[in-house]
Amino acid sequence: MRVKKNRVIAICHNIRSLHNAGSMLRTADAAGVEKMFLTGYTPAPVDTFGNVRPEIAKTALGAEKTVPWEKVKDIGKLIRQLKNKGVYVVALEQDTRAADYRKFKPRYPLALVVGNEVRGLSPALLKKCDAAIEIPMRGKKESLNVSVAFGVAVYGIIF
Repeated sequence: MRVKKNRVIAICHNIRSLHNAGSMLRTADAAGVEKMFLTGYTPAPVDTFGNVRPEIAKTALGAEKTVPWEKVKDIGKLIRQLKNKGVYVVALEQDTRAADYRKFKPRYPLALVVGNEVRGLSPALLKKCDAAIEIPMRGKKESLNVSVAFGVAVYGIIF
């Protein structure tokens, strides 16, 4: 039985890779994420004709059926609606105001926003968020794959 101690929602914005989308669904299931919003051009587990996207199904391993998800066009409107319901919106992004995710003190309910594999989240979108967190890098690479970063951050926030 899953016990939801800390309510977390995921917002995946402009994720281009179907494999990353599927991987994040699988991680969301494992971590007990309450719901996943797929915004911008993030692919949904089914196309507009209701056909299953095999690339998502391959990496999600059934999580596309166990994690409630919703395709939403306007992320700005979604963030406003969540904030009006008392949800604390946190961006996962390298930014001057971002806190180390290990030192971050979350407030619940919380929405974790992750962005595009290359561009991340725009400055305008970051301004709409209540806070930003980042994962420190010790090696030569500047960032992790978005689905890996999502997993690190969501586990740090929930557990």
